[in-house]
Amino acid sequence: MIDGKSDKNECLYETNALLTCVEIGKALTSTLDLKQILELIMVKVSRLVEAQNWSLLLKNETTEELTFDIVVGINRDFIKGVRLEPGEGISGHVVRTGIPMFLSDVKDTHRFSKKVDELTGFKTKSIICVPLKIHGKILGVIEIVNVKNIALFETKYLPFLKILTDYAAIAIENSRLFTKIKRMNVTDEYTGLYNARYLHQIIGELIENSSRRDSEFAVVFVDIDNFKTVVDFHGHLLGTKMLKEIGQSITDCLFEKDILVKYGGDEYVIILPDSNKQEAKKLTEKILSVIRETIYLQSESRPVKVTASFGIAMLPADAETIKDLLILADKTMYSVKNTTKDAVAIL
Repeated sequence: MIDGKSDKNECLYETNALLTCVEIGKALTSTLDLKQILELIMVKVSRLVEAQNWSLLLKNETTEELTFDIVVGINRDFIKGVRLEPGEGISGHVVRTGIPMFLSDVKDTHRFSKKVDELTGFKTKSIICVPLKIHGKILGVIEIVNVKNIALFETKYLPFLKILTDYAAIAIENSRLFTKIKRMNVTDEYTGLYNARYLHQIIGELIENSSRRDSEFAVVFVDIDNFKTVVDFHGHLLGTKMLKEIGQSITDCLFEKDILVKYGGDEYVIILPDSNKQEAKKLTEKILSVIRETIYLQSESRPVKVTASFGIAMLPADAETIKDLLILADKTMYSVKNTTKDAVAIL
């Protein structure tokens, strides 16, 4: 009788696990909302695997730090902003090696980090850590802490957990590829800055927000003086390299809310939300000074110094529509370009 009940429970578990895999598989084909898919996966993992808490940590592609993206079983606020350094803790080791770890007692390894336990008051006894892997690349890990019966894990839970980690890795990779493609659509391929397509996409929203808050809004057109001379001497490749360096000079002067666009040729557009005329002029003059004083193409045999012409138009003071705002900023810039150069003009 007991064996019959056990077999029935085992059959029910496997049925639920298979239904879970089907449900997540459908989610993968119906949405690119990464958060939604990962939350679904972690909720299902928590129902399939009896434990105290479950976490999904993602690896930063640049720094290789791990951050807690999804947490089930403990208050996420306790670990908000917590980062594990590359190789730190069991998770860091699994990311580095790509090999799962099954520990019935964390005291058995020196790799266990007490950082999260100290922040949350939680006490980790056992831990399962499985990598999220796709095309040989490790994207993060799923951690299961204090598994109720770790002896059964490899035979009962692991096959399904591997399927779910594969699904999670596919979801992460799909989301990153989609984000990359979206960014390529609105990014200048040479400088990495936003392009004119993005400018026309975003400026309407920014103007609407500015109007709703009854705040001012500045657009600055920038044109590099005598850029043709640089190209004639150094060639187009180094000319493009210099434009990228100038873009960095401008970016370094901007605030987080400001937007820099590579508009075309040797032109840039700077969008300054919530800026009045005095603030816009002051910031633009700072950019002018930085460009004037910077030496570009320093790694080349003939470094270059350049200047730029700037034109500023304000909304709503100077224009009420996107078209009029851009035309006025452009005309104002050309009033400098066709006279003194190396200056800032504002209506």
